[in-house]
Amino acid sequence: MTATPQYVSHDGSDALAESARDHLWMHFTRHSTYENGGHVPVIVRGDGAYVWDDRGKRYLDGLAGLFTVQVGHGRAELAEAAAKQMSELAFFPLWSYAHPRAIELAERLADYAPGDIDRIFFTTGGGEAVESAWKLAKQYFKLTGRPLKHKVISRAVAYHGTPQGALSITGIPDAKKYFEPLVPGAHKVPNTNFYRAPEHGDDVEAFGRWAADRIAEAIEFEGPDTVAAVFLEPVQNSGGCFPPPPGYLQRVREICDEYDVLFVADEVICSFGRIGEMFATTRFGVAPDIITTAKGLTSGYAPLGAMLASARLFEPFKTGTNYFAHGYTFGGHPVSAAVAMANLDIFEREGLNAHVQANEGAFRATLEKLLDLPLVGDVRGEGYFYGIELVKDKATKETFDEDESERLLRGFLSKALFEAGLYCRADDRGDPVIQLAPPLIIGQREFDEIEQTLRDVLTRAQSVL
Repeated sequence: MTATPQYVSHDGSDALAESARDHLWMHFTRHSTYENGGHVPVIVRGDGAYVWDDRGKRYLDGLAGLFTVQVGHGRAELAEAAAKQMSELAFFPLWSYAHPRAIELAERLADYAPGDIDRIFFTTGGGEAVESAWKLAKQYFKLTGRPLKHKVISRAVAYHGTPQGALSITGIPDAKKYFEPLVPGAHKVPNTNFYRAPEHGDDVEAFGRWAADRIAEAIEFEGPDTVAAVFLEPVQNSGGCFPPPPGYLQRVREICDEYDVLFVADEVICSFGRIGEMFATTRFGVAPDIITTAKGLTSGYAPLGAMLASARLFEPFKTGTNYFAHGYTFGGHPVSAAVAMANLDIFEREGLNAHVQANEGAFRATLEKLLDLPLVGDVRGEGYFYGIELVKDKATKETFDEDESERLLRGFLSKALFEAGLYCRADDRGDPVIQLAPPLIIGQREFDEIEQTLRDVLTRAQSVL
């Protein structure tokens, strides 16, 4: 372990943090937090499941950066793969041309993918992959004689990205209100939060059937000849990790087949080991028409996303003058593709999917110890992907009002967890939750560290309410 450098100015001030405050526009950030002397956290190094800040303090990365760093930090071979590719071919676009790394990676992803998915369209991130999927759905139906099919169905509270189309598919009103009007044609149905099930709260399978049937209802209401696709995450992230009830995804597949609607699995988070398989839909036994992915594809070591499409969706583009009128300069970047190949080599060599499957039960059991705390109402998730819902009253499941949630999450928990050495997310998109998605390399020692840190901080959190 090497010493962490201290990035401070000659007069002893925190030079990087001050520069960040003055010039860096951070994403989804309340900058007022830093205007009156607040210190901008500056992360300077990572190794395994841990990161260090500019003051030398260590943190357990309980969110894998942003549901991303599957193989852990500090993997020299991924840096070496990037450097080797840069020296050979630093850049070339996929606009009417190809390069070896994109070809190799596309073949590999097609081999991993469920069903008849065999065509890979590269992007630079997840939002672009979702945007690409909606555009493909629209153009596919236009080319096959059903030009009215353009609408999409997605779920309440779900997050699908920030581009204008992806944001329309997103089901979080606060994320959209500043940018409306958005792309028309995106409609919402209930999600699979069984903890707050509005129907069949005593029967998870019946609840799943009810939730899936709301998709059929929405398609009928809008008109099957106008609906192109259903977008959903196998395990919904926003709102705090909603797993699919038994039979839910199979019923969605049936509905999509019945109405000739494309089933799009948004696996930007759920793929590449997060749920213990390369693709979560494989674990849950369904084959979508399109998969969108990013994040864990490179473990975050380089930006890359992809839309994976079934063979039939590519058919109209194989003849005549037809082409997909869509693309990105950096989609399938040679360096990113080389890093992805090396990242997937690590997956296979170290058996990371099997590691997640072998240890997910212990992770769940360790987190469920927190259910004895007054604040903890529910622990839910799959694989290495969990949400802990916080409640005001466990007996009634009463949640916090807006002011209480603000005091709890932003006024105390976010800062207290970080100060305690755990990087994770305290979020209120939906009901208040703590989200956990650590690197896939961790085991019981880190599970215990996460639980003990959460226990201490959540116990202290009672005093702010």
